[in-house]
Amino acid sequence: MNWTFEILHCETISYTNEWVEKLKRGIHFSTDKLKILNEDYTDLLASVILGFIDKHSIKNLDAVCSHGHTILHQPQNGFTLQIGNLPKIASLINLPIVCDFRVQDVNLGGQGAPLVPIGDHLLFSQYDYCLNLGGFSNISFEKEGKRIAYDISPVNTVLNYYANKLGFDYDDKGAIARNGKLNVELFKKLNSIPYYKESFPKSLGMEFVNETIFPLLNNFKISNEDLLHTFVEHIACQISVSISVNAKTLLITGGGAYNVFLIERMKHYLPKTELVIPNDAIIQFKEALIFAFLGILKLRNENNVFASVTGAKKDHSSGVIYF
Repeated sequence: MNWTFEILHCETISYTNEWVEKLKRGIHFSTDKLKILNEDYTDLLASVILGFIDKHSIKNLDAVCSHGHTILHQPQNGFTLQIGNLPKIASLINLPIVCDFRVQDVNLGGQGAPLVPIGDHLLFSQYDYCLNLGGFSNISFEKEGKRIAYDISPVNTVLNYYANKLGFDYDDKGAIARNGKLNVELFKKLNSIPYYKESFPKSLGMEFVNETIFPLLNNFKISNEDLLHTFVEHIACQISVSISVNAKTLLITGGGAYNVFLIERMKHYLPKTELVIPNDAIIQFKEALIFAFLGILKLRNENNVFASVTGAKKDHSSGVIYF
């Protein structure tokens, strides 16, 4: 089947400062506190969804497909938690909902991530590689007739953290990083982290950032500008390692697509590859689009996760449907 899509309405709705802090701290919560957080976040998601539907006068929806928010991701321990996927969300919005897409894959021995490659394969097949630059960078491509995908490295989870220390929500266009200097020793240590030598399937979570990246960066007594500059260089370098020198086209989406300095450094490492930056709707909402697509495939009882990507025992149709 040849799939096509059209994005009719899209919007980024910011968290309050209170919710930002809750979600940052959630990784350290006790089981009881996580249950409360899950209940509250499900209520929040329902109210945001209802507000969006009302604002845009959307009618005749087949279903709402929701990822939720990842708090814990430990596939090596057979565990992943995305809050906001409780059954009550269907009754709160009074519509069928498809959600909780990662748990089944982890139960089948997979990484539970990345899940976007099915959309890359069926909706964006004209590109040799699809790269998302969000909290982490993840890559998707065809190899020997199979879809391959994995997380490459942290991106905005780290860049935003150090921009916050300088009083900014994020490093606009990479201007702060551009004014820093490369610390060669730190650059080499980052590139020697064992994760980068591991074969796929593999995925990353905030646990990796907190346990591996931040301790390493904080051991270097250099300016935040130099930390940002060096980490951008590290991101670009690791991306280039994942891409064939013969690649013709690379589609780039996610917030990192707006980081001009990062894109420049990627071009430096990939001089023969066309870096394709699409329109704002695709940059910002490609992952949301594909999670909606995952929900459609689930409703049709069709496979929406590739075992070749996640390492699960088999291709499967993941997610839970609440009516």
